[in-house]
Amino acid sequence: MLTFIFLCLASFAAGFIDAIVGGGGLIQTPAILIILPDYQVATLLGTTKIPSFAGTSIAAWQYSRRVQLNYKLLFSIATVAFLAALGGSRMASSLSNHILKPVILLLLIGVAIYTYANKKFGQQEHNDKIPAHRLWYGALLGLIIGFYDGFIGPGTGSFLILVFIAILGQDFLHASAHAKIVNLATNLASILYFSSTGHILYQYALPMAACNITGSFIGTRLALLKGNRFIRIFFLLVVIGTIIRFACDLY
Repeated sequence: MLTFIFLCLASFAAGFIDAIVGGGGLIQTPAILIILPDYQVATLLGTTKIPSFAGTSIAAWQYSRRVQLNYKLLFSIATVAFLAALGGSRMASSLSNHILKPVILLLLIGVAIYTYANKKFGQQEHNDKIPAHRLWYGALLGLIIGFYDGFIGPGTGSFLILVFIAILGQDFLHASAHAKIVNLATNLASILYFSSTGHILYQYALPMAACNITGSFIGTRLALLKGNRFIRIFFLLVVIGTIIRFACDLY
């Protein structure tokens, strides 16, 4: 019973944070690795994809009702990210992530400094007219982030938001909305792979999904209510937390 309670609390917090700025996996993934240490890492990663997909679905639905989406942009990036996530999931049980973590740590430190120093970052008005070369950059980064989500996962939502802001010129609210759709695609790809290889513990995944949905619903409503400035502050907090989390893993 305590195992279920702790996993559900972690999933609720993950859904809440992920709905606003992404990065919910930084809570959910370490929690399940600690609470269920006797299972294979691939099985635990596969199990977290069910609640992540459920919570992200609710967030994406709520954002789509209030925020105008660029479906052409979403289709291209989500398709690439989906295929990349399949490849990442396939490699999750066989390759180490020790090489990637130092790179991610340095990247996140840079993101935190840039976001804090540039007060207008993610505050500009949304613009649907995106230059063709930026679409290619977005697709390339979607490929990299999609593979990362299938392979490791935590922090994917935050990375996607960064792409939609820094590369594609969106504000935080629109970037959060678009990132949710792409994250749905990567989660779905991982679920398809992990379920086909027997790497999902449904007895834990389903109750975690219910709690993730609840947290996601509350987080999305709060983000839509408070707007860009609130999301920017929350984004900074999550990035700083991510930096601390990766630094602890490394050192």
